Amino acid sequence: MIPFLIYVAIFVGAFFAVKTIANRTAIADYGSLKTVTFGDESAVTPNRAASIISVLTIFVLWGMFTGSSLLPGFLHAPGPFQGTGTFEYTATADGDSDSATVTVVVHPIDVDTEAPEVAPGDGWAKDDSVAIGMWRSGLIRVDRNDELGRDAGAVVTAINGTPVEPGDTVNVGFGTVTISDKGTPNIVPAKGWQMEPIWLPSPEAVVTRIGEIASAGFRGSTLWEHLGYSLFRVVVGFFFGALVGIPLGYAMGLSNWFRGWFDPIVEFMRPVPPLALIPLVIIWAGIGETGKIILLFLAALWIMAIAARSGVSGVKISKVHAAYSLGASKAQIMRHVIVPNSLPEIFTGARVAMGVCWGTVVAAELVAAEQGAGMMIMVASKFQNTDIVIMGIILIGIIGFGIDMLMRWAERLLVPWKGKG
Repeated sequence: MIPFLIYVAIFVGAFFAVKTIANRTAIADYGSLKTVTFGDESAVTPNRAASIISVLTIFVLWGMFTGSSLLPGFLHAPGPFQGTGTFEYTATADGDSDSATVTVVVHPIDVDTEAPEVAPGDGWAKDDSVAIGMWRSGLIRVDRNDELGRDAGAVVTAINGTPVEPGDTVNVGFGTVTISDKGTPNIVPAKGWQMEPIWLPSPEAVVTRIGEIASAGFRGSTLWEHLGYSLFRVVVGFFFGALVGIPLGYAMGLSNWFRGWFDPIVEFMRPVPPLALIPLVIIWAGIGETGKIILLFLAALWIMAIAARSGVSGVKISKVHAAYSLGASKAQIMRHVIVPNSLPEIFTGARVAMGVCWGTVVAAELVAAEQGAGMMIMVASKFQNTDIVIMGIILIGIIGFGIDMLMRWAERLLVPWKGKG
């Protein structure tokens, strides 16, 4: 919740700051001179400042809550306690009470640290020490070295002078101490707001891991081979999905019979997630490359069919009538009217289908894959190698973003009439 609130605050603050600066340095252009722009998509262009701030905000928040060395210390969220802390417990046995001190050393989880030696003290309750890793907790049998232990009826009755019973929790400054049901103190050092590396590693840890896998490989294949296999599967699956889906969509948009025949099938299969098809794909196509490509083919097929059908349905009938009045044949209407006017919808569907295929490649590579970004993610998740998981997600996102930019460029080049009536 705290990261979300910080994100919202940065969003609102950046909006007003950029808007104020833009108003002071505004340059009159075609869009700014329009009297009515709300609802006019042609007047909406990406705010580059917002894009840059958005990306930087994500990385700043990531660094803040992982204690990244790439950020100055004052930007770090409060981290877990590290160092030495003490608390005093009071034990009572047969009406006789005595107090002792417990020294707690909280150390980084990747550094083995022994509990320090402490003098036992003079009373029957002896001083203790314990070493606990950051973000961890530990039970300590304070009576293990006491002269009067549990066998003699000794129980912990107070922590730092605060009376306690089983289930009670006391704040001891560097953390909390909770008395278990059996009367054993459970020490929980303060965890702060930062994430434990096993859940969210720092940006530099992910970059380091990318360098290691790029040079040494992962499970017998280089990083580029893994990404190449994933890209190959996605492109081939998408290609065949578009190759079948676009003609199917045209047929559904132009023929009553085709629409009546295929519409129930398309509308039934469209909401079925590709993950649900994995068992059938394994049974029908085995665990080789064919099964993975079929899964991606099915992920793209229905989207492309619906996009093509919507493109045909969106053609203005006035254009069709105008073509007929000029003596155009059906083939000419198809080539010069329907296809050009349906291409914007098809390109939009292609971008959506490509995104779905990239999202499905992880599931596709669950089918006994030996190479692929999805395979890396799944294997790493089993061993809680979160840095590899995040690395795979980032690389898939970068490649997917690049493909989307390429498709946008192709759309601008091939469909320059989009949005112009």
